Amino acid sequence: MDRRARARELAEEYLNRGDPKGWFEHLYREAEEGNATVPWADCRPNPGLLAFWERQTISSVGKTALTIGCGFGDDAEQLAAWGFQTTAFDVSESAIRSCRQRFPDSKVDYTTADLLRPPDDWIGLFDFVLEAYTLQVLPTYLREQAMQCISSLVRNGGQLLVIARGRDEQDPISQMPWPVTRCELDTFKHFGFEEISFEDYFDLESPPVRRFRGVYKKVSLGCL
Repeated sequence: MDRRARARELAEEYLNRGDPKGWFEHLYREAEEGNATVPWADCRPNPGLLAFWERQTISSVGKTALTIGCGFGDDAEQLAAWGFQTTAFDVSESAIRSCRQRFPDSKVDYTTADLLRPPDDWIGLFDFVLEAYTLQVLPTYLREQAMQCISSLVRNGGQLLVIARGRDEQDPISQMPWPVTRCELDTFKHFGFEEISFEDYFDLESPPVRRFRGVYKKVSLGCL
């Protein structure tokens, strides 16, 4: 059975209701009860994050980091292990509860929050922000708003790492997850970022999945 089948069913159901984010809590609650699988949660740090860290030159000393849509917390725990003072959030209360149960002695500040309505005291707070696989599970009409909110969380001079499924402009969009385009990610440049690096690659899944990995630096307040 397709491990994404239930997530896709819920995504379609909630989109039809006009609630494009409600299905996350539904899915994580079913997973907590043992009745579903969260297809993007591998219970290990994202390989794209690990590959980025192998080549990066930024320092984590005295720096803050934020994990967007943290799921079960593996990426957040990795950032904390690298020395960042790490905050992680998810719109799903069940996901956050799972993080706290998995990592009871964690240094990560896990909290429930909505990316499209982030807490006021997070604005411009973080030196490093990780966005992995959240944009691709949002409908296209919400993405620019989501990218603006993501941008608002990065401190001037801070960095943003984005990892997502990728597609060309002419490629059809079918089932969730809905891959992003290079043009969509270029929207970050309108919100005060310069692109440091951009990779278009295939991962080691079977079959391989096309990914984009972009690194951006906040150089101004942009048009937030």
